[in-house]
Amino acid sequence: MVKDKLKSIAAAATFGVYAAMTSGAALAEQVIGKPVDKAIGMQPAGDGMGGIRGQQIAFHDNILLPIITLITLFVLALLICIIIRYNKRSNPTPAQFSHNTALEIAWTTVPVLILMFVAIFSFRLLYREHDMPKPDLTVKATGNQWYWSYEYPKAAAGGFSFNSNPLSEDEAKAKGLPFKLAVNKPLVIPAGKTVQVLVTGADVLHAFFIPAFGVQATAIPGHVNSVWFKADKPGIYYGQCNELCGVQHYFMPIMIDARAPADYDAWVATHAKPAAPAASVAAAPATTAPTSAAAPAAPAAAKPASPQA
Repeated sequence: MVKDKLKSIAAAATFGVYAAMTSGAALAEQVIGKPVDKAIGMQPAGDGMGGIRGQQIAFHDNILLPIITLITLFVLALLICIIIRYNKRSNPTPAQFSHNTALEIAWTTVPVLILMFVAIFSFRLLYREHDMPKPDLTVKATGNQWYWSYEYPKAAAGGFSFNSNPLSEDEAKAKGLPFKLAVNKPLVIPAGKTVQVLVTGADVLHAFFIPAFGVQATAIPGHVNSVWFKADKPGIYYGQCNELCGVQHYFMPIMIDARAPADYDAWVATHAKPAAPAASVAAAPATTAPTSAAAPAAPAAAKPASPQA
């Protein structure tokens, strides 16, 4: 009777944990691009379920989570069985054997097979994460203490750069944006296009981390790392530096503003450098070589008269 009750309690507890995890994921889906208070599941994919982040979520929810749940249930059942069957009252005379060859082979082989099964999907996903298609836009992100600098290529309005600083609490509240996540100048990208970000650091280690796209790269001074992503829909997506980089590490957010291609082009046009005025060459009056007064013709040298005989 006690054994059955313990089993039912264990099953209910495990089901409760699994339900909480899945409900947390559903709660997180109510808001795209920023963390949700008290949510347990992952943030929804900002690149669609067919993108890298979508595949990461599918890998977690459809493969890792069921395997971990089954392993947890199995271990919990073993613990309950051992507590009930092999306690001092139920088993006053302990067993004297020291090992079991078949059991040792089983508990070594089964985990190896499980890990090999997980590795198949894990390595496939890792390959896709590094298999970047031809980027439509390449931006350089430099981590500083404690803000980000973004540099757009010369192909975008002749090239331009700006610093992205976090908003104060009053500024964020006035704009209706989340404090410690919103910035004054976000990284603007075209939605539906492949964006490559070259990440480096100016002083210490930082990290370019955007959960909605499943990308993370360490910003190392003197070294360039590369990540890529594609925003499925226009919207705001948030990230943070998750590399301890100093006393204001917590105050170094990343804000991605994905816009429709037409809106992105219009935004780029506002940053276009004014064209340098064409050098106007004043038409100089045609000058003629000064004519000097005609010099008098030199008298022809008279030939000496030939002596007459």
